[in-house]
Amino acid sequence: MPSFDIVSRVNPMEIENAINQARKELANRFDFKGSPAEIVLEKNEIRLSAQDAFKLKALEEITIGKIAKRSISLKSVERKDPQISPLGHARQVIVIKQGLEPTVAKEVSAFVRDLKLKVTVQIQGDELRVTGKSRDDLQNVIAAVRGHDFPVALNFVNFRD
Repeated sequence: MPSFDIVSRVNPMEIENAINQARKELANRFDFKGSPAEIVLEKNEIRLSAQDAFKLKALEEITIGKIAKRSISLKSVERKDPQISPLGHARQVIVIKQGLEPTVAKEVSAFVRDLKLKVTVQIQGDELRVTGKSRDDLQNVIAAVRGHDFPVALNFVNFRD
């Protein structure tokens, strides 16, 4: 039976490319010359640190701008609150969300069931598997899910006949 998976994943190479572009811009910006500012990528976390809150805000704008230019949905990016030390040094963590949380998976599953198409939806860990007898029904599901606004960015993978 034809099937496909609904997932929420971000390509790690795109994140790495965006961070490398942000680092290049950081090295060339005049307002950051001689100041200890850095962008560090660790798996699904981006750690920003700067001399003060103003420079941290500029660093965040650079990073988010580069992520958006790499066509990564900002729904997959979660900005944590900045931490400012008593000496004025500022840090911030930006988390890249991977996988569907159980509440969002249930919401997407309920939405697909409410379409009244002849498909079945199964939650499999952090992804959804949609199966049906007709490819047209599956394509209608994809179109409907793309048209609806969910709190995370959704991708469609493993389309099988």
